[in-house]
Amino acid sequence: MKQLLGAIALSLACTAGLAHADYPDRPLKLVVPYTPGGSADILGRALAAELGKEVGQQVVVENKPGANTMIAASAVARAPADGYTLLLGSSASMVLNPLLYKKMSYVPQKDYRVLAVVAEAPLVVVSNDKVAAQNLKDFTAYAKANAGRLNYSSVGLGNPLQLATEMLKGELQFEATHVPYNGSAPALAALLANDTQLMVDVAATSLPHIRAGKLRALAVTGSERLKSLPEVPTVAESGAPGFHAATWFGVAVPAATPAPVAQRLQAALAKVMAVPAFRSQLEAQSLLAQPPRGEAELDKYIERDRASWGKVIRAHNITLEASGT
Repeated sequence: MKQLLGAIALSLACTAGLAHADYPDRPLKLVVPYTPGGSADILGRALAAELGKEVGQQVVVENKPGANTMIAASAVARAPADGYTLLLGSSASMVLNPLLYKKMSYVPQKDYRVLAVVAEAPLVVVSNDKVAAQNLKDFTAYAKANAGRLNYSSVGLGNPLQLATEMLKGELQFEATHVPYNGSAPALAALLANDTQLMVDVAATSLPHIRAGKLRALAVTGSERLKSLPEVPTVAESGAPGFHAATWFGVAVPAATPAPVAQRLQAALAKVMAVPAFRSQLEAQSLLAQPPRGEAELDKYIERDRASWGKVIRAHNITLEASGT
């Protein structure tokens, strides 16, 4: 009987090994938690095209927006853990949502394995041409001289744009009142009209207004300057050493995905991230291409991100109600 059981176990192991060796033998699906046409969707489609070349199978993009990325994240968490369903994960789905929502239908640390952080989306600190400030140091002095009279735009409570602004206010010790808007367009319109005097925005969204001279870029919030705004210093260069606030995008699979399959995908993603044409596509969206990271490095990167955002969320006691998951 022991011999029979051993033979069965060996047979199953060999079958599993062969299945993993054949992976992938059909198209893959990359679930993108955003609507078509935006910078995240453009990133997802560029990533899918390059990843398909590396694994020898088509990678189909499926847009599944809603509930601050939680509809897509929940769906992929419940998908078969076979390496054929991937999530375009992000700081929203993997870090911010668990910090902001008391009830969620997935737990990132338990339900997912993050394979790569592909790109960072640094934010840009912008003001309008009616504010007498050429840089972030000028704005800080202006804000302190006009205490109680300044407002800042955001696209809603708990959004990274709002959280980054609160982080910036804390670091530089100035005050401005939060005015949330339903989307980037009205938030920027308020800034352009001087109803608000400051906004931390996604760089790609503000760039046309900056180039038109209607908005002034005071600083970028990432750890390095952007190629699209090379003359604009980082916040760290502008009086807040070590400051870093950026959203990120990566690839995640269900946690139970077999190790050989996950490793195959991780190796393919590392090759994609080194393709010059792919990196150029990221730069065109004002995204910072990231280097491949091993599992320990990824864990450290995500934990540092969690600690940074968690600090500001707890300081302001921000919680949100989940819906539609």
